[in-house]
Amino acid sequence: MTKDEITAWALANGWAMIDGFPSLTKPTKPHPAIVRLVLKATVASVEIKKPAGKWEKVSGESYSRIAADPDSGMPGGLGLGTISGLTLLMQDNQDRKMMAGIGAMKP
Repeated sequence: MTKDEITAWALANGWAMIDGFPSLTKPTKPHPAIVRLVLKATVASVEIKKPAGKWEKVSGESYSRIAADPDSGMPGGLGLGTISGLTLLMQDNQDRKMMAGIGAMKP
C-alpha cells in the first residue's frame, strides 16, 4: 500500500486528520489525538500517546511490506488488528463522525 492508500483507508474508517496525521481520539474528548499514523517517505508507523504526553512508536513497516486485507481493507503489517482496543476505538471514532454528519444535515 502507498501513503495515499493508507491515508484514504484511515479517513474512511473513522480516523481524522489532526496536526497533519491520520489520528484517533478518545470518544469523550475529540481532541487531542491518542493514536496516530505517521506516514513518512518510505515507512509507516503507529504511535500511541502515553499519559505523560509523549508519543511511543508501537509498530512500523516499509510501504512495500504493507498490504491491504482482502476482506476489511485494513493495512496488514502495521499490527493494527493486534493492538488492544484499537478496533473499538476506530469504531467509536467512525460512529461519532457519522453522527456529526447526520447532525449537520438537519435544517
